[in-house]
Amino acid sequence: METWNRHNPIAQFTRQRRKELNLTQVELSDTTGVGLRFVRELEQGKPNLMTDKVNQVLLFFGHELTPTPISDETRRDLGT
Repeated sequence: METWNRHNPIAQFTRQRRKELNLTQVELSDTTGVGLRFVRELEQGKPNLMTDKVNQVLLFFGHELTPTPISDETRRDLGT
């Protein structure tokens, strides 16, 4: 089982942007149409969330999930 990482970039981005807009997790949930549990798990860094729902939240902030190149160093750390 993968461990949760509340410091992953998406969790941090979502939490930071929500707080900048002075929204509660409940308000973000209501506004984006995803469940409160999903918002909580997203901000806590749950590793296996549905990408369509992640995008639903990110689109509210004007962002979306996209493939991003990684450095050679990161690739080596992943063993690929």
